[in-house]
Amino acid sequence: MTRSSGRGEQSATPAPADFAPVLILIQQAQARALHSVNRELIELYWQVGEYLQQKIQTDGWGRGTVKELADWLTAQNPEARGFSASNLWRMRQFYETYRQNPKLAALLRELNWTNNLAIMGRANTDQEREFYLQAAIRGRWSQRELIRQIDGGLYERALLNPAQLSPMLQAQQPTAAQIFKDTYLLDFLKLPRTHSEQDLQRGLVAHLKDFLLELGPDFAFMGEEYRLQVGQQDFFIDLLMYHRRLQALVAFELKITAFAPSMMGQLDFYLESLDRDHRLAHENPSIGVLLCHSADTQVVEYALARSASPALVARYLTELPDKALLEAKLNEFYALEEG
Repeated sequence: MTRSSGRGEQSATPAPADFAPVLILIQQAQARALHSVNRELIELYWQVGEYLQQKIQTDGWGRGTVKELADWLTAQNPEARGFSASNLWRMRQFYETYRQNPKLAALLRELNWTNNLAIMGRANTDQEREFYLQAAIRGRWSQRELIRQIDGGLYERALLNPAQLSPMLQAQQPTAAQIFKDTYLLDFLKLPRTHSEQDLQRGLVAHLKDFLLELGPDFAFMGEEYRLQVGQQDFFIDLLMYHRRLQALVAFELKITAFAPSMMGQLDFYLESLDRDHRLAHENPSIGVLLCHSADTQVVEYALARSASPALVARYLTELPDKALLEAKLNEFYALEEG
């Protein structure tokens, strides 16, 4: 259908697709504005914390004086929120925690105040704080997801058990070690101790958003029971993902048992089929992940050592690990390194 412009001309009726770019521009500008506001707010809290710390050192201010300051600020500017006595004291702690570490001071401005408080209150060392600051920025974690990862001992697990990758995967994708994990925490599935592979697969698809958050940024879901046709037979990959930054298909095979070397053959076959019949010309070789209930580290090392496929073996946990035990093991790890 056409309509007159009023000047004897005919023009096509605009379609929603013609309007969409304007909406995208608006949303992008809004996102930049929110980010800018957040940076300014964190900078304000930093400056207030610095001022309070100076007053504590030079004039002997304590919690009582900070309470008087909070009451005075409320009286002077009733509309200003976030300046209670407890929050002012947190600003002072915030400054004191990071003032001698310029690298972390720059990172924390990329997160909101609630996430910064979660990291400051739960992480024990600068190294752990840096780990969670960077992870939260990359993953765009909510406060709930950040706390879940900290309580799940992601930092301790990453240091104690780095992802075990095949030499081929390490060579083809040098950044893969920072993307994949040795252990994935699937507590959100609420699985019983005894469960089937079908229970696991259905649970992951039903809680796909949570699973993608656990995997990390840049993963996209391609399908479940993804069909591969080879010869006259059909084969099915449990879950197929795509990683945007690696530009590669990622096949997940789910195993509710301990890892066995024989499992590698099936995965190799699936990756060969993906690369021959499904991979696009601009994409990198497909990656395979065997997600098992448990795995002996040395058995995995031997099995991957001569694998010709870009693959890895990982474990899944159905409940939060013992954080105290992980911290104790990490302390032993540090002691061995220092020794």
